[in-house]
Amino acid sequence: MNNLQSTTTLSSGYAMPWLGLGVYKAQEGNEVVGAVKAAITHGYRSIDTAALYGNEEGVGKAVRESGVPREELFITTKVWNSDQGYDSTLKAFEQSISKLGLDYVDLYLIHWPVKGKYKDTWRALEKLQKDGRVRTIGVSNFHVHHLEDLMQDAEVKPAVNQVELHPLLSQTELRSYCKSQGIQIEAWSPLAAGQLLDNEVLAGIGAKYGKSTAQVIIRWDLQHEIVTIPKSVKEHRIIENADVFDFELTADEMQQIDGLNRNQRTGGDPDNFNF
Repeated sequence: MNNLQSTTTLSSGYAMPWLGLGVYKAQEGNEVVGAVKAAITHGYRSIDTAALYGNEEGVGKAVRESGVPREELFITTKVWNSDQGYDSTLKAFEQSISKLGLDYVDLYLIHWPVKGKYKDTWRALEKLQKDGRVRTIGVSNFHVHHLEDLMQDAEVKPAVNQVELHPLLSQTELRSYCKSQGIQIEAWSPLAAGQLLDNEVLAGIGAKYGKSTAQVIIRWDLQHEIVTIPKSVKEHRIIENADVFDFELTADEMQQIDGLNRNQRTGGDPDNFNF
């Protein structure tokens, strides 16, 4: 884990960068194109979007215009809840890949575990992977019981589970389960939607290394072997978020940050989500 191109090898056999750019709420058009181009220029190789975000076209445009060979980039998108089910997922994927303007997607995720539908959705993802349209398939916002239920009938085990994860919601039980199953945990909202930026513990640790609170959190993720995708549309922030490979938190500091957990969500709970 020395730089932005450092990767973890997923159960699919493909390499996924530990640190990427999330584009949730980045506006379609100039804003998302500018953010993705800036990220790629400054060394990012992983970009995370979703059908829901409404900016797949901009992400694809930035990827094509970046000058970086497609095979060096790792592009993630997701199937939205209203499109779940076997046939509807296949149709939704065609829309996503068309908007992206790419030949394949590196990672395709089920966005939320829609009850009664996610197993059929998963069968569609397995087909897309078999057909070579998607290299790796995974899920997002799945609890342990969702994963156990899905894997009862799945031919392919999810390679990734992308969930809300930050020091206020450290997801230790889920992380432990996923590790035992060979499922890579990935954090969305790693900075807790800004709720931790004034935290005294994090600020104190940051001061020691000359780093921001955000950089300390991202480093905590990486040292816990959590793939992370902080989002920003500001070039200076995109650069700052990636400047985390020149320091290392001590075991004591990691423990202090672990101690901030409150099981506190900034987003929805997958068990009580309005699908």
